Amino acid sequence: MEIYHFVNGQPPILYNALERMPDEGLVWIDFLRSECSGWEALPRRLLGIEIDFQHVLDVQNANHPSSFDGTDAYDLLILEGLGPADKPLPMEIRVSGFFMFDRLLITVRAAGNVSIDTAKRRFLQGRTKPPSTILLLAHVILDMMVDRFLEIREPLDRELTTLQDELLDTDSSRDDWRALLIARREVRRLEALADAQFEALDAWRRNSRSDWSSTEEIRVRDLIEHVTRVENHAAGMERDLEAAVQLYFASISHRTNQIMKIFTVVSVVFMPPMLVTGIWGMNFKIMPELEWRYGYPLALTIIFGLCIGMLAWFRRRRLF
Repeated sequence: MEIYHFVNGQPPILYNALERMPDEGLVWIDFLRSECSGWEALPRRLLGIEIDFQHVLDVQNANHPSSFDGTDAYDLLILEGLGPADKPLPMEIRVSGFFMFDRLLITVRAAGNVSIDTAKRRFLQGRTKPPSTILLLAHVILDMMVDRFLEIREPLDRELTTLQDELLDTDSSRDDWRALLIARREVRRLEALADAQFEALDAWRRNSRSDWSSTEEIRVRDLIEHVTRVENHAAGMERDLEAAVQLYFASISHRTNQIMKIFTVVSVVFMPPMLVTGIWGMNFKIMPELEWRYGYPLALTIIFGLCIGMLAWFRRRRLF
């Protein structure tokens, strides 16, 4: 548990424990999900507010989708964010819960939430302006969480483009089409995640217990617009990957057809010579040409002539 007290527009004061709410300023209490047993007693002691038992279970769920709910005493926003991994694929998701009271913010989240750790560091270093309301404090963290999805768009595009190029390149040794299907599944997951984020943030904007100022309304609308950009980008990548999958299987089919075409040409070219050799391979006693002095050279000439003639005919027809 970490406790940050924002007062008088100064960098936050870090506390180890808090027995009662300060008379002024904002308080942010951050819990790790793995170490937060009994955390729901804290708002009861500080504010006299009871946390709904279902909400306690919701934030304990590490796989809970983005959603919004609340009571007359607080708003609860659950949002999915990216984990600490640098590589965009496969995506690592970290779920965080935000309990927003009048002057108190409680976050319950998994370890490795880069956005929350960055927000703490920037507040303590004075690089981010201390918020004047709980909503603005939550917005700073949420904005960092959403912007991380915007930041992975370019490396994700590069990785997917490289994968598509390698799979569609006939000279490439890579032939793992399953990687393309896995990438498509991850992009669909990103689109669904962004859609859930949009629904949660929009529900928060419409149903919050607090009366928002115009500045707060603009900031949340901007946050929703960022989520929409992520969703639209994911939808575009999904269409590209769907086309790449179709192109990949079409290219495999084309290669197979080319191989079968070669086999067919070879088979047809050798059919007439096989007929000729089959005729002269019969064991009849009366076959005068077998005794002919020039029979063997003539047979070879006919065989090679037929082969060359068939190849020339196929070539003229552009069959190979």
